[in-house]
Formats: sequence, C-alpha cells, structure tokens
Amino acid sequence: MPKELLLQVAPEIAASGPLLKQHLCSLLKVSTSDIAHVSVVKRSIDARQKAIKYNLKLAIYMAGEPFQPRKMELPDYPNVENSKPVIIVGAGPAGLFAALQLIELGLQPIIIERGKDVRGRRRDLKAINRDHIVDPDSNYCFGEGGAGTYSDGKLYTRSKKRGDVQRILELFVAFGATEDILIDAHPHIGTNKLPQIISDMRDRIIASGGKVLFETRVTDILINSNAVTGVVTQSGDIIQANKIILATGHSARDIFELLDRKKIHIEAKPFAIGVRAEHPQELIDKIQYSCDYRGEFLPPAPYSIVKQVNGRGMYSFCMCPGGVIAPCATSPREVVTNGWSPSKRDQPTANSGIVIELKPEDFKPFAKFGALAGMEFQKSIEQKAWHLAGQTQRVPAQRMIDFTQSKLSASIPKTSYVPGTTSVELGEVFPGFLTQILRQGFTAFGQSMRGYLTNEAILHAPESRTSSPVRIPRDNDSLEHIQIKGLYPCGEGAGYAGGIISAAIDGEKCALKIGESLGILN
Repeated sequence: MPKELLLQVAPEIAASGPLLKQHLCSLLKVSTSDIAHVSVVKRSIDARQKAIKYNLKLAIYMAGEPFQPRKMELPDYPNVENSKPVIIVGAGPAGLFAALQLIELGLQPIIIERGKDVRGRRRDLKAINRDHIVDPDSNYCFGEGGAGTYSDGKLYTRSKKRGDVQRILELFVAFGATEDILIDAHPHIGTNKLPQIISDMRDRIIASGGKVLFETRVTDILINSNAVTGVVTQSGDIIQANKIILATGHSARDIFELLDRKKIHIEAKPFAIGVRAEHPQELIDKIQYSCDYRGEFLPPAPYSIVKQVNGRGMYSFCMCPGGVIAPCATSPREVVTNGWSPSKRDQPTANSGIVIELKPEDFKPFAKFGALAGMEFQKSIEQKAWHLAGQTQRVPAQRMIDFTQSKLSASIPKTSYVPGTTSVELGEVFPGFLTQILRQGFTAFGQSMRGYLTNEAILHAPESRTSSPVRIPRDNDSLEHIQIKGLYPCGEGAGYAGGIISAAIDGEKCALKIGESLGILN
C-alpha cells in the first residue's frame, strides 16, 4: 500500500516532479532510489501568509510496491436503439449526463435541443460579438452543452451531499478532460477544451442508439390525465414518450411561459443580480498573493468575497481569473453579461459577477405576471441596459470608483467584452435599492481587499442570469413534477442545480428515478 502524506511545499517544488521527490527524500530520510513513484492525490493553494504554499495530499510508492497508473474508462454502454424512449429537453450538462445514465439503464434517450451543435454555435457566437446579432435559439446559453460549454467549465461545486461528484469528474476525464480536475481543489476545464468533450459525449450517445435532435425547439408538452405523452416541436412534429426530463437551463423563458399557460404549477424563485467587474489580472495577483510579481509557479489568482449590505448578501459569483466577459443575451432586445476563462487562464484581465441576493418582495411591481414575476423583473433590467447602450450588444459600463460616487465615467478603456462598451451611469440600469446596495458594497469590498476599489476596474451591467428565476416543483421522492406524472424537472432551469457538476448530478438522479419507476432498479 502506498504511504499517504499531507504536506505544504513552495510553488516551485509543487510544480516539479524531481524537486518534489528530492523534498520527500529529505523529509522521509530516504534515498531517491527508495521512492518508486509519487502521485498527487489532491492539490490546493494556501495564500494566507506572505510565503505562499501548496497543500498537497500525496500517495508515495516505495521501491518494490506495485504502481499502476489509473485509467478512466467509460462504462460499457449497451445499444439502446430499440429500447423504451425517454425524451430529454435540453442538451446541457443535466441533459447529457441524464442521457448517458439512461443508456446505462438500457433506455433510449431522445435529446431535443433548440440550438446547434458546438461547431455551429461558434458562428452564432461570432455574430453576437462582431455584428450584434442574437439568434434566440443559438447563443452562449442555448446549444449543445448548454451555457457551460462556452462559459468557462468551472467544476467546483458545494453539492457534495446531492450526489457522486467524483463519478461526474471521472466521466469527464474518460471523455478527454485532463486528470488535473480530479486533483485540484477548484477544478476547471476551460472554454477552449469543453466543446470537444461535449461533442464526444454526443457521439457516444448516438453510437449507443440514442438520438440527438439539434435545431429542434419544443413548443408544447402533451398531457393526458395529468401524465405526459410526448412533445410537439416548432415544425409541428410529435415525439411520443411517457417519460420526459425537462433540462432546459435557466434562460428558457419560453418553456416557463408554456408551463404557465398550461397551468402546470411553477413558482417564482429568488435569484441574484448585479454587474460583472473586470480588473487587470496583475492587480488581483498583487492583492491576493501580496506580491509585486506572481511568477511562473502560481496560477492567476482568483478571489471570493461576501458582504452583508442593508440586510442583503452581496457576493462574487463565477469568478474568472485570466478570463474575458461574454455577451450572453438570448433575445435581440436585451444585454446580458457572463464570464469565462480558457484552460490556461492566460488572458490579461480577471472578471467576476458581483451580485445581490433578491427577495420575493422585490418582484411586487411585476406581481400581475404571477410565478413569472421574477423573470419579468430580470427581463426589464436587461432590456433597459440594451436601450441605454444604444440598442446594440454594447454593454453599459462605468469605472468602479465613479460608480460609487454616482459619476459618469469620462472614458472607458477597452475591456475584454468584444462587442464594446458605452459609458453609462449604472444607477440608470438598476432599481434604486439595488444601486444603493452595490455602491455601499463596493466600498466595503475595497476595505476588505485593499486595492480592489479602483477606477482601473470596469463594471459591466447587468450580470443577471445567475440562476433560474423560476422553480418547477417536484416530488422529493419520485422527482416527478408535483402535478404531472412522467415529467421530471431537472437541473438549473428547474431550480435544482447551480453549475455544471450539480446539473450533471441532477440529470443522473432523474434518470435513475425513471429507472426505478420502470422497475429496472430495485
């Protein structure tokens, strides 16, 4: 059995296999020939002291102990071409992992995706960035892989109590992700690497007899005696199945409206809204690492910050070191921001959503929309931003200190947001109570992170798609909708996940519950 060891080492030692082995030999008082192999099991950074260290959990194989590199292999997926069909609406992480789990159970997934495959999506993303044209069916939120494919691929989750995080990570590795995601405390794949992984998942689903229908939007859910019987697509086609996993993501407003029209019970759900703040990465490195120069052995520094302001939580969300800000509108007459990083996180800027938790009473001006009140609140801010930015995909922007002082910025430097910026006093974008909290909150952030509050930082508004504004309630045991049999609300869009990993876990859970209902699982 290998010897397990927890230790702290300097970054240059953690980055070098030979140096790490020499360090262990000195620590254990053995020679280099006595250690056959060293595996890093877990890795994290401790930047609390001036001398930054890596925390490592190691498995040390001494001479004579057998070592075999682990190899992540895919399950033995059977052919399900002629098996019982299950419809999955949405090809995001919830939908894809649900499909793979259904195949393991011997069921045929039929994925219906309104957007295009990953290659086709690239052209539409370019059209948003270059020509300010938003395709409502193919954009940063809709298409193969969902919002996660082109918005970073961060795999950190707090959902460990909800399911098997390790299984999801190992499946990602089996489909081509680096094994670093099994080791790092905050694993990350990168927007440049995710598309190939996602397309490989789709190929496996099809090779196993599943179906994936792109550019196919669901316009109706067929129901008989409070049980689903199938769906209708925009072309009028009917696809029949008495099990439907609804995994449409947090931005499928037409699906929320469909459920509301059909009087299928949904609920307004609190979410968070704010801005996306961009700093020079070098500045964040100086703050977080307490150094003038980060050096080659440390990654670009992230940050995480939370404050209570006027009884509201204000916090960083989806922080992207060495990343860029992306235009994530899903309709032509709105502006929405998000952020992502490539796998190397090597861009010169860092960005993060800085958002404020909302409460149900905030939606009172939109009470006539019932369960869709939060969605309409969200939409009103996005549409206002579009008007203030000249009715284009340019984003309203302001320097951070100028914002706290209610001062229109005389100039906005070029930021990573490709469609461009328009100098706007961001108090015009948000309701007064949100503006007040944001202004106070940034001042408080600056007191906690010296140097954070600066006019070098540019605020882009709004960051509004933090989570679904709607919950589609389901039974805690069966995971079926509380009213409609055979309908399984799933993932972020249903209000039961918050990121790639938790969505994937929820997709698998819904698939397993279908297996139970059909007597496949005891």
